[in-house]
Amino acid sequence: MSSCLYEKARFRIAGDRGLLVEYGDAIDPAINRKVRSMAIAMSKETPEGIVEFIPTYRSLIIIYDPSVTNPSQLQEALLSLEGRLADIEIEPPETVEIPVCYGEEFGPDIEFVARSHDLTVQEVIRIHSELTYQIYMVGFTPGFPFLGGLPEQLHTPRLETPRALVPAGSVGIANDQTGIYPVDSPGGWQLIGRTPLKLFDLERTNPFLLKAGDRLKFKPISPDEYSRLVGGGGK
Repeated sequence: MSSCLYEKARFRIAGDRGLLVEYGDAIDPAINRKVRSMAIAMSKETPEGIVEFIPTYRSLIIIYDPSVTNPSQLQEALLSLEGRLADIEIEPPETVEIPVCYGEEFGPDIEFVARSHDLTVQEVIRIHSELTYQIYMVGFTPGFPFLGGLPEQLHTPRLETPRALVPAGSVGIANDQTGIYPVDSPGGWQLIGRTPLKLFDLERTNPFLLKAGDRLKFKPISPDEYSRLVGGGGK
């Protein structure tokens, strides 16, 4: 485990109702586990005055009620909670399988990605789908998973001009990251495939299919299988 997990937390003021707590300077599994552990601990024992908290790659963004608490009190409460992490049960991560139809109209940029790295399209699909990725954070749009661990062979810059509309379910690559667009939205990632699953659905009890800290595995499927799953509601 990386020693950066043990870096001292840094507290920064973020406006008149916000506090940023940084646990490191890099995209690192150990740092992210610390962030996730603190988020779980705070959900079990929320310090007084906290309205909302958002975990990111390496930090926590905390929104608080200034009539109830202040940054100094929050810092004391968070350091106390951090010191008791060993006594708080942290659930093991789940692994979620995401079916993806790669290429053609589902992934219009996959050939560019392949050419950029002197690979075939099939090699891009194999490399992208053979690993299990960690979900570092969820954000940007509701349910968008930022995934760590994309092989260096597939690192590809974003589009020079973002698309005005990216279809929901699109799987993309941007530099050293891969992710999935959960809703129709603008976007500049290189699109290599699409999943029929709904990552965000307000009709579900829990609208979000994925959560930070879990693992994700892509499973290549055929266009016919994609159509069948779409016909089944993409649940």
